[in-house]
Amino acid sequence: MLAEEEARHPGRPVALFCTDEHRIGLKPVTRRVWAPRGHRPIALGHHRYEWLYVTALVAPATGESHWYVGNGVSKPLFERLLALFAREAGAGEQRTIILLLDGAGWHTETGLRVPEGLRLIDLPPYTPELQPAEHLWRLVDEPIVNRHFDRSADIQERIEQRCRDLEADPDTLRDNTLFHWWPQQTMQR
Repeated sequence: MLAEEEARHPGRPVALFCTDEHRIGLKPVTRRVWAPRGHRPIALGHHRYEWLYVTALVAPATGESHWYVGNGVSKPLFERLLALFAREAGAGEQRTIILLLDGAGWHTETGLRVPEGLRLIDLPPYTPELQPAEHLWRLVDEPIVNRHFDRSADIQERIEQRCRDLEADPDTLRDNTLFHWWPQQTMQR
């Protein structure tokens, strides 16, 4: 698909991105922690159901990323997110971006306005192992693991900061998403 897109637009840089969404909220994210023998670690939690959705768009070959935090997912929201991403990533006449999607209901192209310079490709159904962006969520969750928050605004603040930190660290993103089978880009922006 990369070679096909490069042949279609000679001389224009082509980037391959993948995207995924992650739901987090006041229901606690727990992981194993060290505790002295005979002591059970305690992680407080509020089992309330207020959610935030983090969307990551990452180019595994370069570590370039764009992050968005919102309070829902839908086709109209996804359409606005694509337009914002296309502007921020420079998709258009000067750069083509191929975006791999996981087949979520709001990703379907029927009735979806796709900005110029973006080409959407669906992964086969039920194949999260093919989606490099799936490996970002344990990194995103780090600042909220085993912690109690009273308000979703507090979680959002932590997660937005974490996304900014990850965006500024392309090496970490590349280390976690660049699989041996992922196509290498021949032209950069």
